[in-house]
Amino acid sequence: MASEPPAFMRPRILRSDAGEISYLENGAGPVLLLLHGIGSGARSWRNQLATLADRFRVIAWDAPGYGSSQSLAPATPDAGDYARALAAFLAALGIVRCHLLGHSLGSLMAARFAAEWPGRLASLTLASIASGHAALPDAERERLRRGRLDDLQALGPRGMAEKRGPKLLSPNATDAMRQAVIDTMSAISPDGYAQAVRMLSLADTRADIARLPSELPLQILFGERDEITTPEQNLRCASAQPRAPVYVVPEAGHAVYIEQPQAFNELVARFVAACRAQEGASL
Repeated sequence: MASEPPAFMRPRILRSDAGEISYLENGAGPVLLLLHGIGSGARSWRNQLATLADRFRVIAWDAPGYGSSQSLAPATPDAGDYARALAAFLAALGIVRCHLLGHSLGSLMAARFAAEWPGRLASLTLASIASGHAALPDAERERLRRGRLDDLQALGPRGMAEKRGPKLLSPNATDAMRQAVIDTMSAISPDGYAQAVRMLSLADTRADIARLPSELPLQILFGERDEITTPEQNLRCASAQPRAPVYVVPEAGHAVYIEQPQAFNELVARFVAACRAQEGASL
């Protein structure tokens, strides 16, 4: 008989000005908000929700169109639409400022939110950065967009997850890690995923990173063996803010927080602690 999931893995539903948003939450203290990637969901942060909750109030949302979260109104949203939904989510929770962490497509949303509302953040961590396709030639942008949408249409969420999911991890990952990634990707909503694909096609994360104020604490981290958002891609984005520390997690693939959770969690916890110390532990 399968064991019951811990209480913190049972989704909550919040009504906001952006519609209903589902999320997971655990712990108390300074708020650490986690944004997942394009083929993922709040539940992918299970390790962080369990492990970091002794130091932070850890919140992982399901982005609009994911989990039980309401989709955005535009069929082709941009990064600003997701950032505004995030602002509405925080407002509904009564959170004035937080420490924000975005992974992959979540880093694209996080960078836009930080560029628009830097005063709402005590720190920003961008992991395995999805740089967006706006700067690519039109034909390449269309090829990448169609590749994802065609896979979804031809294979369905489960088939797409079985094809794409293992690529998020390095060969060092365990079978349990691979299965967890596949199961999470299998649960995506086709409509929500398609909206996110269209947004990715229009986005330029590096441009948003370049807009960040120098006083906003920023760190960038990625896996040494990331084949989805490659080390080169992450470093190009990081070059927009040379002041920011960059950390490479050895032997980790794209889903670095799943594959190397101990190293990932330590980098995040240490960074947030340093930011709090600098601010006098007010957050």
